Amino acid sequence: MADHGYVHKLKAGQPGNPIFLVFHGTGGDENQFFTFGAQLMPEATIVSPRGDVSEHGAARFFKRTGEGVYDMADLSRATKKMADFVKALADEHQASEIVGLGYSNGANILANVLIEYGLFDKAVLMHPLIPFRPKDNAGLAGRHVLITAGERDPICPAPQTQALADYFTAQATDTEIEWHAGGHDIRQNEISAVERFVRG
Repeated sequence: MADHGYVHKLKAGQPGNPIFLVFHGTGGDENQFFTFGAQLMPEATIVSPRGDVSEHGAARFFKRTGEGVYDMADLSRATKKMADFVKALADEHQASEIVGLGYSNGANILANVLIEYGLFDKAVLMHPLIPFRPKDNAGLAGRHVLITAGERDPICPAPQTQALADYFTAQATDTEIEWHAGGHDIRQNEISAVERFVRG
């Protein structure tokens, strides 16, 4: 389906249940986390959009000019477009809460929607990279964020991951961080932390 601006997969839950949006990494698509999302929150409406930017054929949610160097104008465009998409679907499905999970580039668009617009009650950011100091947002107080990361991630350096966690903590967000000893790969302790966080 391509309504509300993105090609996406959707499994409708009952009205009044949560809506759970899952966002793929660079080169993934709407199938990457769709089944995982449905397993985590079987009662929820599951939505998985496909990034609308192509980088040498790899789907992404916003443009970049190099590894870790974002096209800030396109990030702003993509963030507003995604916020509108999330709001429209949450309203349509009468969602009781809005939950998000993203990996890599998907974590980055999720994080930036959260930073700019709030919207998400709970967000799982797997290997995010926000290479700038986000603006303060008092509306983030009391929301729940789980960051998962690799201590030796060459794409998302650990100090920047920690800085993002510190930013959310400074906004009075309930913030957890789950590390593993590896790089940009997803490991079992992350999956376990995500399961606890989403179902908790």
